[in-house]
Amino acid sequence: MIVVDLRIAIPHDAEAIARIHVETWRSTYAGMLPDDLLVGMSLEKQTRMWQRMLHSGETAIVAEDPRYGVIGFGSYGPNRSERREFSGEVYTLYLLPDFQGLGIGQGLLRALFGALAREGHETALIWVLAANPSRFFYEAMGGKPTASRDTRMAGQTVREVAYGWDSVHALPSARV
Repeated sequence: MIVVDLRIAIPHDAEAIARIHVETWRSTYAGMLPDDLLVGMSLEKQTRMWQRMLHSGETAIVAEDPRYGVIGFGSYGPNRSERREFSGEVYTLYLLPDFQGLGIGQGLLRALFGALAREGHETALIWVLAANPSRFFYEAMGGKPTASRDTRMAGQTVREVAYGWDSVHALPSARV
């Protein structure tokens, strides 16, 4: 059984977050995003990006296993999209592939929603690539498709879907 600690990320976590970011993007988005984008990602660039973000106030939560270290993370804050009926947003939620399907993602999403609630957000959304199989996780966790948009990534247009929750307090207990 995997037991994880969920805690607020600190700048020292930037390299671990970057490692997860690169690994999950390359494993999840192969064939969905341009190869140039995925190949161009590097631990060094992502570490610098996360160091800047964490130093400048980006709030993230990490899932840390005592044996394996940081195995997942998510970031959150005010809604940045045009969907104003949702006040909060989960910006990222990534878990190393070996730890998916164990309930850790559910715990991480609950922690992100709890943090949003403590900051006064009653509703939330998350944008997901429409081709990403993780969208089924968000549906199982009670998210409802509320919008879609086209986004340009490395010269390619990709479709995103927003999943919304009318209450950050109403996540079901789902095994995905």
